[in-house]
Amino acid sequence: MKPGQESQTAVLVCMARAIGHDAPWAVKFTDPTALALLPDDARARVERMRAGAPPRGLRERIERRLGDRRARVMVARTIAIDDAVREAGSPQLVILGAGLDGRPWRMPELRDAVAFEVDHPDSQRGKRARLGALTPTARDVRFVPVDFERDRLGDALAAAGHDPGLATTWIWEGVVMYLAPDDVEATLAAVEQRSAPASRIIIAYHSPALVLRLVNLVLSRLGEPLRSAYTAADMRALLAAHGFTVSHDENLPTIGEALSPDISRATRVMKHLRIATADRRAPAEPPP
Repeated sequence: MKPGQESQTAVLVCMARAIGHDAPWAVKFTDPTALALLPDDARARVERMRAGAPPRGLRERIERRLGDRRARVMVARTIAIDDAVREAGSPQLVILGAGLDGRPWRMPELRDAVAFEVDHPDSQRGKRARLGALTPTARDVRFVPVDFERDRLGDALAAAGHDPGLATTWIWEGVVMYLAPDDVEATLAAVEQRSAPASRIIIAYHSPALVLRLVNLVLSRLGEPLRSAYTAADMRALLAAHGFTVSHDENLPTIGEALSPDISRATRVMKHLRIATADRRAPAEPPP
């Protein structure tokens, strides 16, 4: 992120969800919060696209094609994570690097949960200014300002009222790839400390791939370069070292194939993006 600005990748991701909201190809997906959470210029671009207005020149035509593909990718990613959140049914939800995530304002399954939105203060500032008339579907939403490279996550969550004695679902959707491995380890150590048995962590991460070199050229210009990638085996070992057992770990093409042929075609080139779900088991009872 560039100092003083909200995350531009978070804006792109939210634009993709806004494009996918109620689209005819978006099987099982709706996000009525996405458009409201966007900055004015991004919202205007999405509204033109959804209204079917003709593109104004080559640049906008290319932007729309990329946005349309990105929307299908985000629909697949969002559905997979939403399903894992619903399945867990935890009384606490922590969204690490929340960006413009709208889950606490759109998921009725969170009606009995306290949601903690953890993100850089620069990103939170813009989001909170645009929440407007959105009504939370979670029982409570608490904003927790954290710079993952400088601040102590555990201390910030404790100050916000997070209870380490209750099960927590952790969403780490679009952050891991932008953190150095040491920062990933430090965050997982804090998650481990504050995770009661039956807690769950859902992580979107990159596995090593040549295409990431090209992707990194674009992201570096946005001030958000890629810093880490893990094989599925490495991620499984990393989570196990912090008390979590992986139950699912799939790449995006596999997720997309289960949704629809249209989404499957758009996600074929995203083999490097994986989503892992891991759970913290209760300690085994000692033998009699």
